[in-house]
Amino acid sequence: MAHYYAAGLTMPPMRDSNFPVPVAGPVNVNGACPHDCPDTCSLVTTVQDGIATKVHGNPDHPHTDGALCTKVSRYTERTYHPERILHPLKRSGPKGTGQFEQVSWEVALADIASRLTAIAARGPDAAQAILPYSYAGTMGLVQGESMAARFFHQLGASLLNRTICAAAGGEGLVQTLGGKVGMRVEFFAESKLIIIWGSNSIASNLHFWRYAQVAKRNGAKLICIDPRKSETAEKCHEHIALLPGTDAALALALMHELITNDRLDHDYIAQHTLGWEALRERALEWPPERAAAVCGIPVEQITALARDYGGCQQRGEPAAIRMNYGLQRVKGGGNAVRAIACLPALIGAWRHRAGGVLLSSSGQFPVDKAALQRPDLLAGRTPRTINMVTIGDDLLRVASPEFGLAIDALVVYNSNPVAVAPDSSKVVAGFAREDLFTVVLEHFQTDTADYADYILPATTQLEHWDVHLSYGHTDVLLNRPAIAPVGEAKPNTQIFRELAACMGLDDAGFLDPCFSESDESLCRAAYGTAVDFDVLLHQGFATLPLADAPFAHGGFPTPSGRCEFFSERLQAQGLDGLPNHVPNHEVAGRSAEFPLAMISPPARNFLNSSFVNVKSLRDTEGEPIIEMHAEDAQARAIQNGDVVRVFNSRGEYVCKAVVSKRARSGVVHGLGVWWRKLGLAGTNVNELTSQRLTDMGAGPTFYDCAVEIARVGQFWSTKK
Repeated sequence: MAHYYAAGLTMPPMRDSNFPVPVAGPVNVNGACPHDCPDTCSLVTTVQDGIATKVHGNPDHPHTDGALCTKVSRYTERTYHPERILHPLKRSGPKGTGQFEQVSWEVALADIASRLTAIAARGPDAAQAILPYSYAGTMGLVQGESMAARFFHQLGASLLNRTICAAAGGEGLVQTLGGKVGMRVEFFAESKLIIIWGSNSIASNLHFWRYAQVAKRNGAKLICIDPRKSETAEKCHEHIALLPGTDAALALALMHELITNDRLDHDYIAQHTLGWEALRERALEWPPERAAAVCGIPVEQITALARDYGGCQQRGEPAAIRMNYGLQRVKGGGNAVRAIACLPALIGAWRHRAGGVLLSSSGQFPVDKAALQRPDLLAGRTPRTINMVTIGDDLLRVASPEFGLAIDALVVYNSNPVAVAPDSSKVVAGFAREDLFTVVLEHFQTDTADYADYILPATTQLEHWDVHLSYGHTDVLLNRPAIAPVGEAKPNTQIFRELAACMGLDDAGFLDPCFSESDESLCRAAYGTAVDFDVLLHQGFATLPLADAPFAHGGFPTPSGRCEFFSERLQAQGLDGLPNHVPNHEVAGRSAEFPLAMISPPARNFLNSSFVNVKSLRDTEGEPIIEMHAEDAQARAIQNGDVVRVFNSRGEYVCKAVVSKRARSGVVHGLGVWWRKLGLAGTNVNELTSQRLTDMGAGPTFYDCAVEIARVGQFWSTKK
């Protein structure tokens, strides 16, 4: 144990094989990046005397190829951050003030268990007053929803609909292609036309961008479709700056042009699609002139794009579309993804391994979620489900027949809802309730942690076991703990094990298999026999055995086995069975009061609200900004660097204005997600976003937001 104490690590391994025993010499440990990014990189951590000295990309993993983004390459700064929470903390001041005192694990767990037990004991379904709130602070299958799900299922707590990122797009894929499936990312390198639709790949999908650059050097044309002239758009041959929420209109106009110019693969359509005649009729309602007016782009851009895309079919060349999730964060987001996902089948792009579309590959992973999460522990109970997007409203609801019990306790892990959930003034009001008992598992004292009754120190990725899928490639990755937990930090899994024991949910103590299973065992259970765990142990990753061109001969995982242009399942829900343009809740220019459309893409050096507190990254990012076009700035007497109020009926956000060529007229960009406490006036961009939901999937509409901007006094420029 000498190395633990020499390194200042006061906590020895807690359970069997969960943690490593340090050795004296430098060693390299294989791991996986846990963050919400399509790349899911394979990491190598160098450890010297129990201390992680460096994290770098695994050169043996083809997709990572030795390279990491700037954020994760500095991961040791996160693990050893001077502000990291290393001991359990109990609130000692008013909620939101961030005042806490250190307590022991025994005291914290006993009090938390007592409070939750008292709530659950009020009646047969009383545990539904307890709500878990989590998302992708880690994408790991074990430290995400394994032991945590078992705990809440056994308790009978309310269920959480985890929709805050990708629900509309995911549902759009399911209704069209049958699942979150698509072409293999490595074959983009062989494409002759790549349309990057709603993605700043250089910032958010770096390793895909490497494949795109190979294709570009081999003569491929790259086209970026994005309201913002991002770093990626600057590097493409063409940028189409459509208005937010108009992507389906553009896709339908492309279909119109493919039809009228007969740039179709008639055989593929006949053999491998469903609903062609109905889609044809719908598309012919969308001539380029109509779509151009809706999208706010020149007609010529639409006709040229259709010519490029259809020309690949005529020449027998592969054309590929890389979507990302930004385009589906509007009212019509599901329809937009549906419309775009129909395009490859029209020209037979799926015949080529370098053709088709990719939004998410996560549906191709044979994860045994039931083995991890144990839904059988519900024992026939059907707790209500609460949408995480509407947490602001839901925390403020009283008990009613429609809603059920008021939320009296909240357990937050892998998320920072006070910063990232929409309509954040309501989220703050909900978290500030004195009668709400809140427990937060965290690395740092985030905006959400400031409102906790207890903060429990969680391990970082370098300190625990986990196993991962990817939504950008098709390799399974294993994360092995490289170091022992720092301070008194514990993995999420261990915290829920011990909390279950304190609450008596496992009558046999740790002998009960439900809560005694080790993290390594959970990693093995995640894929069962579908993936060779010895391969994962040896090299850190394993490639799924998938076809190069999975839908060259149809075989889509839809009920019909075809690409479903028309969805009977949507029609049965009372929705349009065909994709269509669904206008935004808040259409840009419709309101004289709030005439500007605002989108809030991630700042390049942050990932949602992660890494905001890493000083080197925050210094690079500067301070909270809103990008705006020179015409919009001039009309409001705003100059570059002015402090401005961005506001609507939901609230206001104070930040610096950047007059930028990245913005098109009528659209502004509130780069996020800054912690509220680091904002110029203690708010962030989500003060302005709404809790309205998407057309399908019940997802958020972050990029469906109308605002106005006004200059404020210069005294704001020095306020931190």
